[in-house]
Amino acid sequence: MSIGSSVALYFIIWWLTLFAVLPWGIRTQEEDGKVVPGSASSAPARPLLLRKLVVTTILAAVLFSGVYYMLTAGFTLDDLPAYGPK
Repeated sequence: MSIGSSVALYFIIWWLTLFAVLPWGIRTQEEDGKVVPGSASSAPARPLLLRKLVVTTILAAVLFSGVYYMLTAGFTLDDLPAYGPK
């Protein structure tokens, strides 16, 4: 696998992981009882974005290493039970 393909694959995995991690631990302004005037009451009170970016990066690295191993070890769709020869 080339460097460019690896970077592209990592970016895709990172982006998908980010959207999975974003809702973790969100408390809305309404739940905190401190709605900022001019904002939606459903807006996050403290989004904790830096923590979520770190968690996303770590999870994406773990997922990428698994996918990279499978791709470089020669696994194919035939190795999966649902897609293998019948």
